[in-house]
Amino acid sequence: MLKKLSKIFRKSTPVVSNEPHIIKDGQHPLSPKQISAGARKVVEQLSSDGYEAFLVGGCVRDLMLGLKPKDFDVATDATPEQVNQLFKRSRIIGRRFQIVHVRMGPEIIEVTTFRAHHTDKKSSGNDSRRSSKGLLLRDNIFGSINEDASRRDFTMNALYYHPQDNSIYDYADGLPDIEQRLIHIIGNPADRYREDPVRMLRAVRFAAKLGFQIEDNTEAAITKVHQLLADIPSARLFDEVLKLLMHGHALSTFRLLRQYQLFGILFPATEAALANDPGYYLTFVEQALTNTDIRIRGDKRVTPAFLFAALLWPALKEQEKVFSQGDASPIYALHQAAGEVTTRQCQRVAIPRRFTLPMREIWELQLRLPRRAGSQAFRLMENKRFRAGYDFLLLREDAGEIESGLGDWWTQFQDADEDKRQTMADSVQQPKSKRRRKRRKPPAKNPVHD
Repeated sequence: MLKKLSKIFRKSTPVVSNEPHIIKDGQHPLSPKQISAGARKVVEQLSSDGYEAFLVGGCVRDLMLGLKPKDFDVATDATPEQVNQLFKRSRIIGRRFQIVHVRMGPEIIEVTTFRAHHTDKKSSGNDSRRSSKGLLLRDNIFGSINEDASRRDFTMNALYYHPQDNSIYDYADGLPDIEQRLIHIIGNPADRYREDPVRMLRAVRFAAKLGFQIEDNTEAAITKVHQLLADIPSARLFDEVLKLLMHGHALSTFRLLRQYQLFGILFPATEAALANDPGYYLTFVEQALTNTDIRIRGDKRVTPAFLFAALLWPALKEQEKVFSQGDASPIYALHQAAGEVTTRQCQRVAIPRRFTLPMREIWELQLRLPRRAGSQAFRLMENKRFRAGYDFLLLREDAGEIESGLGDWWTQFQDADEDKRQTMADSVQQPKSKRRRKRRKPPAKNPVHD
């Protein structure tokens, strides 16, 4: 169907037209039945009250690709206040970019108002502001549907679907780009990245997730302005990192991030460690991301704490070397290094404490897991982070950091009955710890009397 659609369009640079290409019922593979009940109700309610309303963006793109959308977004000419008044179970969120969350049963439908172009002119209706570098700090100027299309990031996301007459409105030749599996930014690439540098991360994420290529000009501009990503607030970058690495394509995303010099902005200490030792560290990180992809694709749980523990492990090992000099104990070096690495990383990507604390516990367990003699193995099994620490140990063995054996022991210990466990624990020789020598106090000197 997509190959037939491409003949309808001209092949040109992505310039948004005031008159869209309308693909009518029967000329495309979409059906209103593919739209969630909640999204259909929102569109129907807005339309019945005299507003324009369409399904827009990723949900339309994914349906055209034969994929199941994760959620459905609606675009309308109704303002956020009008949408909020129309739906009882709704609320306006966001300051930089106002949207309305409308709850329909178990669904939350995200409703946005058509955006117009940013202007620096001051007026009563101008709710927009830029930084000195061009970053949009506030963007609540409303306009028409064709203006909204020009404000979308990529051509493939400027598709509007009307379920009531089953028609698609394409304002930027997005369907041909979908057919060619091409990520093509709308407008001047460098300017659009300056408006919102996170668009560079979105381009990478879509390329990895969909298997698309990034169009030449869209790609070249990333190399020129990639440092602008450092201007994004650390809290927002945390959310973006989760989107990048927890959708089942973390490994390919990681490789693209490094290719476009974006990973070093997100994880500067890890990138420095990878440059210092591209052998083991790279193997470790890629193995961790491969395992993450396998678990996500298998609908298994993945905790961000484990993911960040793996991503920052190379940085931790490098920092440990600084604190391991002299007669410092391993636990001292680890604690000091963990604090340093975590503090610096959170300045760039604000990892919440609910993840940094278990992340550090996973690291600490790597020193405790070798100590299995007597009752220690039983106490470790009761630790709430034991399973994560055990999985992390297996990852280190798989990557070749440490010799195999300890992971097998713990695997057998978990599967054994109580008597077998006791026998295994009794047969373990406790490794000698590196203790710091106690410094003797110098003898007190006799006071000198006049």
